[in-house]
Amino acid sequence: MVARSSEVRPSAVRHSARRGRGAGRLAGLGLGGAALLVLLTGCDVGKAFGGFGWPQGGITPESHRMYDLWIASCIAALAVGVFVWGLIFWCVVRYRKRGNELPVQTRYNLPMEFLYTIAPILIVSVLFYYTAIVQTDVVRTTKNPDVTVEVVGFKWNWQFNYRDGQGREANTEASVLGTSEVIPVLVLPTGRSIRFEEQSRDVIHSFWVPELLFKRDVFPGSVRNVFEVSSLDQEGAYVGRCAELCGSYHAFMNFELRVVSPEKFDQFLAAKKSGKSTQEALESIGEEPYAQTTKPFDTRRNTANFNPDAATAGAGK
Repeated sequence: MVARSSEVRPSAVRHSARRGRGAGRLAGLGLGGAALLVLLTGCDVGKAFGGFGWPQGGITPESHRMYDLWIASCIAALAVGVFVWGLIFWCVVRYRKRGNELPVQTRYNLPMEFLYTIAPILIVSVLFYYTAIVQTDVVRTTKNPDVTVEVVGFKWNWQFNYRDGQGREANTEASVLGTSEVIPVLVLPTGRSIRFEEQSRDVIHSFWVPELLFKRDVFPGSVRNVFEVSSLDQEGAYVGRCAELCGSYHAFMNFELRVVSPEKFDQFLAAKKSGKSTQEALESIGEEPYAQTTKPFDTRRNTANFNPDAATAGAGK
C-alpha cells in the first residue's frame, strides 16, 4: 500500500512539464540573443549597416571613439529588441485563448516583474557610464597642444590664424583668409594634437568638418569656444562647412581642410611666415593651390543684381 503523500499527481506532472518547457524557451531565447550578439560583434557591423545612420570615415581618434560607442549602443538596443520581441511572441503563443474560460486575473510572475524593473535600470546605467567616459575623453583639452588654430567666422567666410599660444593673448604667426573668389584652405599636420579656438565677428556660425565627427558653434562677443583633436590619422582634402543658418549667404561659407605630413606642414607655415600667399605656400610643398573638395559659388553680389549689365548704375528701367 502506497502512502498518500508519496502519490504522484497527474496535475503536478503537467505543471512540472510546462515549467520545463517554459524554461527551455527562455533558455533558447537567451542563447539566440547571445548568438546574435556574437555574430554582430564578430563582423564590421557599422560598415554592413551603413553605420546605423552615423557618419563613417572619421579621421581622428575622437571620431573613432564616438563611432564605436554608437555602434555598440545600436547592437545593445538590437539585442534587447530581439529579446523583447521573443518574449512577446512566446506570450502570444503560450497564453493564447483556449476556450471561453476567463484566465485568472490576480496571478503574477515575480521573476518577470523583477526582470523588467531591474534590467532597464542596468542597461541605462551601463550606457550612461560609457557615454560619460567617451564624452569626457572627447572634450578634454591639454595645456600645450602641438598646433593652435584660431577659427574666425564672419559673414560670409572664414579666417584661420596660426597662433603661437593659447587664448586671446597669443600672437598670430600666419593667417589664411577666404574671399568670394577663393575658398580658404586650412592646412594641418598628421600625428600632432590640434587645438581649435573659435570666435565670430558678427552672428553665430558653426565650424564643421564631417570627417572630424565634431561640430562646434562659433559665437560672437567674449565667448571663445575651444576643442581639441589628439591627432589627424590620414592625409587628404576634406570639405568644411558652416552648419548654422547665419544669413543670406550661409550656403557659401565653405572651406577645405588639407591634412599633410608634419614636414610639409612645417614648410607651409614657414612659407606663410616669409610672406607668401596661401596658394604659393601650398605649391611650395607640392600641394594643389586651390580647394579640391568644393568651389566658390557665384554670389552675384554686384550691381547686375539690380541693373542690367548694359545699363549704368542708377539707370534702371
